[in-house]
Amino acid sequence: MMSAGQQFVAGTYLPETAQRQDLRISVSSTGTITPIDSYKVSALVNGEIVEAPFEEGDWVEKGALLYRFDAEDAQNAVQQAQLSVAQAELGYRTAQESVNPYSTASGIVQKLYVSVGDPVAVGDPIADVGDNTTMTVEIPFHSADAAGLYVGQTGTLTIEGTMETVTGTIESISGADEVGAGGALIRQVKFRVSNPGGLTGTTAVVGSVACAGSGTFSQSTGQTVVAQTAGEITALHVTSGSPVSYGTVLATIGGTAAETTLENARIGVENAKLALDSRLQALENYEITAPISGTVIEKNFKAGDNVDSSAVTSAGGNLAVLYDMSTLTFEMKVNELDINNIQVGQEVEITADALEGMTFKGYVDKININGTTANGRTTYPVTVVVEGTPEELKPGMNVSAEVLVEDAGNVLCVPVEAVQRGNTVLVAGQGALDESGNLVDPTKLEERPVTLGRSSSEYIEILDGLEEGETVYVQNIASNAMAMMMGVGG
Repeated sequence: MMSAGQQFVAGTYLPETAQRQDLRISVSSTGTITPIDSYKVSALVNGEIVEAPFEEGDWVEKGALLYRFDAEDAQNAVQQAQLSVAQAELGYRTAQESVNPYSTASGIVQKLYVSVGDPVAVGDPIADVGDNTTMTVEIPFHSADAAGLYVGQTGTLTIEGTMETVTGTIESISGADEVGAGGALIRQVKFRVSNPGGLTGTTAVVGSVACAGSGTFSQSTGQTVVAQTAGEITALHVTSGSPVSYGTVLATIGGTAAETTLENARIGVENAKLALDSRLQALENYEITAPISGTVIEKNFKAGDNVDSSAVTSAGGNLAVLYDMSTLTFEMKVNELDINNIQVGQEVEITADALEGMTFKGYVDKININGTTANGRTTYPVTVVVEGTPEELKPGMNVSAEVLVEDAGNVLCVPVEAVQRGNTVLVAGQGALDESGNLVDPTKLEERPVTLGRSSSEYIEILDGLEEGETVYVQNIASNAMAMMMGVGG
């Protein structure tokens, strides 16, 4: 019985040989496979879906149409906002014109009524503008003859006094008869001619039809420009005799009232444009496009469906779900003791419980230094990218990962569990072994200090204290527990 007990206690130690081997130093953890990118499609508007040209399993490109909602009301709102902008801009132009009175015809400034510094009220005259490059003259024709004439017809006009002739074009024919000299019925025919200068009275012949009297030339156009707002003349941009064209600003009206009118009109334009931008942005919400290229994993609504908050909630909160599975990735938690050994680009060996016997490759893509502390231990998230996008790996699969930190090469090693606290190992002392080299007396085992090097999860490098081929002893925890139960050993 004593001999059997001694042998049992001896069996609580397992012999291990210090030997040279390739030592790969790695850090292990776990994670869950996810696509490189994913997107849950949601809606910012309610209403009927009029188009949804995709199906589950389809590959869609970024920017492709996913859903189009009925946008009639939103389009009407945009059109109304556009009209408001046009109206506001018209008001602003009117305000600008009111403080910058301008000529509405080409001609010559014949008279200025104001000077810089003069106050003006609405309706006060600013300047007279006339066009003396073209003249008009009304000449009476017998009503019967006038009935045969038409607008645009040319005639020959004879200048009284010089008997010079010029060509004129009929601009208008009166529609009402008048009583002329001797009681004859006449109609006034207006001719337009280029002004060669010095024109006074004239007669006219159109074809074979002669006039019934003479007429006097006048400028074809003339206007008096008046103030459209009250204020003070702060600038004059023309002088008497200045040639002007349509739109030429004659003066500038300043003062508090004028400036307030202009500023209010400008603010009105800005507000209208902001409202239009808001309507246009709202209209964009009626078309939903793919924000990423990927595979449709879920399609929860189709054309003809009505979307509201309750319908979306019933569908899991999404209209559709897209996965970009061109690259697979996962996040692993690395202990604070190991994180400094992890570097971007390091090789990762990946296995999955669901894929027994299969191994995949990857690499460290990102190291996040925002650690999480729980139960006195801090871990850091490390992102790993799977190489090659293997079809066997699916999103949601649990994987184990081993990051190759260093390949130490061929070095002297012992199992990690062979090293005791204080960096010592157990070796056989005098009387510990029998003649066959079997451990017979564990009490004769001796502690020997060793110098440690690098380690993996299974083996540790011995730099000093052991020679290749020496035997160290490791406590067999299971056998040791059995011995305690039997009351054998100490």
